[in-house]
Amino acid sequence: MSWLLWWIISIGEIIVFLGLSVLLWSREIDAAGAIQTTELKLINIAVLAAAFLIPAIIQITWLIINIIYSKKQKTHSVVQNF
Repeated sequence: MSWLLWWIISIGEIIVFLGLSVLLWSREIDAAGAIQTTELKLINIAVLAAAFLIPAIIQITWLIINIIYSKKQKTHSVVQNF
C-alpha cells in the first residue's frame, strides 16, 4: 500500500511541476505587467523548483524508508519460511 501511495504522490508532484513550468514558460506578461524575457522565465522556473525541493526531499526520504521496510519484510518472510 505504501509503495502505491508513494508512486501516486510522486507522479502527481511531477505532473504539477511540469504543468506549472509550462504555464510559467508560456506566459508573455506576468500579473504585474512585466514582459517575461527568457531570463525571467528561467528565474521563475528556478524559484518554482526551489519550492518543490522540500516535497522532493520528503519523497526521497519516504523512498528510502520504503526500501528498508520492504527488505526487512523479505528477510523476515525468508526466515519464517526456512
